[in-house]
Amino acid sequence: MAGFTTRAIHNKYLKDDAHRSLHFPIYNSVAYEFETAEEIEKAFLGEIPSHLYSRITNPTVENFEQKIKNVTDSLAVVALSSGMAAISNLILSIAGSGDNIITTKFLFGNTYSLFEKTLKPWGLEAQYTDMTDLKKIEASINKNTRAIFLETITNPQLEVADIKAISKIAKEKGILTIADTTITPPYLFRSRDFGVDIEILSSTKYISGGATSVGGLIIDNGTFDWEKNENLKGEAKKYGPFSLIKKLKRESYRNLGACLSPNSAYLQSLGLETLAIRADRSCANALSIARYLESNKKIKDVNYPGLESSSSYAVAKAQFPKGAGGLLTFDLGSKEACFNFINRLRIIRRATNLNDNKSLILHPASTIFCEYAPQLREEMGVRETMIRLAVGIEDIEDLINDIEYGLEGIQ
Repeated sequence: MAGFTTRAIHNKYLKDDAHRSLHFPIYNSVAYEFETAEEIEKAFLGEIPSHLYSRITNPTVENFEQKIKNVTDSLAVVALSSGMAAISNLILSIAGSGDNIITTKFLFGNTYSLFEKTLKPWGLEAQYTDMTDLKKIEASINKNTRAIFLETITNPQLEVADIKAISKIAKEKGILTIADTTITPPYLFRSRDFGVDIEILSSTKYISGGATSVGGLIIDNGTFDWEKNENLKGEAKKYGPFSLIKKLKRESYRNLGACLSPNSAYLQSLGLETLAIRADRSCANALSIARYLESNKKIKDVNYPGLESSSSYAVAKAQFPKGAGGLLTFDLGSKEACFNFINRLRIIRRATNLNDNKSLILHPASTIFCEYAPQLREEMGVRETMIRLAVGIEDIEDLINDIEYGLEGIQ
């Protein structure tokens, strides 16, 4: 089998392009004409594969989905307008009022907000537990549990759970394992090899190729029996392994309108082709910076799963052999010291995003998690003294020199 980058670049089109373009064209079109009324009726009924309306399917978006499917060896892929759209569309497809999802408070701030502020009032319960304690996870599951949801590396706590062990519990209980792989996208993590049924991620990050566009992905590995999901039993009898994809395309995704734009799909298709090269550099830079920070006396604590001193090192090395992502955190003595350090930086940018080509830095407690009370932030593992650094692909000497300059202002 060809390697990741070769497959990303040399993906065959579902239909030949009229002009044999080496890059699939951007179809900035809303609607598509049919030869007869009978043909368009069959298309609406789903009896023939065809593009009807770009909110539902679009040729450029479809090509991007096929490229992701090719490099992940998955059953099917749905591309959406953002990573949060991917999470919300998926949860609304597999669970409903009275159901619950087993997860953790170690989540990206907006994901926690989705569960608590958006979905909870509609009757969906999130049960929070420790993803590193298998007994607690198993004890949390009941007859209304539809899935275990976790991040492969939590943001910004950088906790790494044993995903293979968790998925084993989920399979025994007949529920889904859903992993948000934003920090460890395809190439860094083979989700199906670790028992993940559904992989979701923000393609805005690594895949877009340098923060060119916003997008999200739902990747169905085709490993779950949808007869076991109360919300998809009807589809399972008719569509079998494609039940989730049919539910999304003919209901949730269609009705919520979270479609990816053709222009974004085109940019992310290009970005996918260089993902491996950029991920290798980002991971190598992150490890070098983590080791430098670990040796600096002004730093109170450094957290990076690729460090031998990390409590997550062994499981991270097993799950992410090509690199533990480009995100790290470190602590200074106070919030004021964090702000002073951040303000002195000249190369690393003060911005919120991950896996841009540029290195980006922020103070999580006062930004992504600012809406939460101090006690809840503490429960979520977000300290006032924590700085999050999303490492880019710049020359490592320049990044370390910039960090040294920033630390010169810290007493």
